[in-house]
Amino acid sequence: MSVLAVAEHRRGELRDVSYELLTAGRILADATDGDLHVAVVSGDVDAYADKLNRDDVDAIHTVDHGEEFNHDVYVQAVEQLVDSVDPTYVLAPNSVNSLDYVPALAQRLDYPLVTDAVGFDVDDGLTVTRELYGGKAESTIEVAGDRAVLTIRGGEWPASEGTGEAEISAFDADIDESAVRSTVTGFQEVGAGDVDITDADVLVSVGRGIEEEENLDIIHDLADALGATVSASRPIVDNDWLPKDRQVGQSGKVVSPDIYIAIGISGAVQHVAGMKGSEIIIAINDDPSAPIFDIADYGIVDDLFDVVPALTEEFGG
Repeated sequence: MSVLAVAEHRRGELRDVSYELLTAGRILADATDGDLHVAVVSGDVDAYADKLNRDDVDAIHTVDHGEEFNHDVYVQAVEQLVDSVDPTYVLAPNSVNSLDYVPALAQRLDYPLVTDAVGFDVDDGLTVTRELYGGKAESTIEVAGDRAVLTIRGGEWPASEGTGEAEISAFDADIDESAVRSTVTGFQEVGAGDVDITDADVLVSVGRGIEEEENLDIIHDLADALGATVSASRPIVDNDWLPKDRQVGQSGKVVSPDIYIAIGISGAVQHVAGMKGSEIIIAINDDPSAPIFDIADYGIVDDLFDVVPALTEEFGG
């Protein structure tokens, strides 16, 4: 048995979820006594392969065709890789790109498809865990048959670390150019802002507890003192106090910084879904029963208008 994980890149960079994919793939491969194969399609495949060569990986296959994601190329290339590797399970991120081509791939392979997985178990056949109603409930799906295509949610597994000695081999995919009906002419970031909060090591995130827009100044001051990036929960964005690209949560971005400081954020499940993968979570809230404290590593139950300036003074001095 084996698992084939298809990495993802964008604009010349591997996406963080690709490293999380390796961890999930390794767990699934170990559970089935199999090997973990990784595929990287298009772009600087040799450089990507070197970065993906981690302890978790047994083999890496590169398909050098084009620069950016292309639906028709990916469907053909990954289908041919599946024919060659014969994996029990195919894994991909639950991303815009994967949700573009993976359903077509599953249909062509005649494999069951389960998207947005947050967990799985293979003790007695494959069972996949998904979240419902904004994370308020979980469902488990028993997958019929012994093969499947899965997409996994980012931020649910830690990133693979270390370096490995996996065999890297070029896969000569026979791409039918007449079946490539789309062309990538460029990349345009929709609603792009001045920062990408998914790349931040430290996030200072603010919620409705800040009360007024002008009070955001103390949040920016703390972020400056810490060398951090400011993010927010949905109410702040809905009020147009910060742009959409700063929103963390189910309807925003999924982040996994080294440190996440949640200020005046109650911890609704929709927000937690976007930040629970953070390495260290620090919560500041004057409500001791706020749900955010259930997942926080450190908590301060006090008035944020007293705590935040004090922290800024401490770290800014």
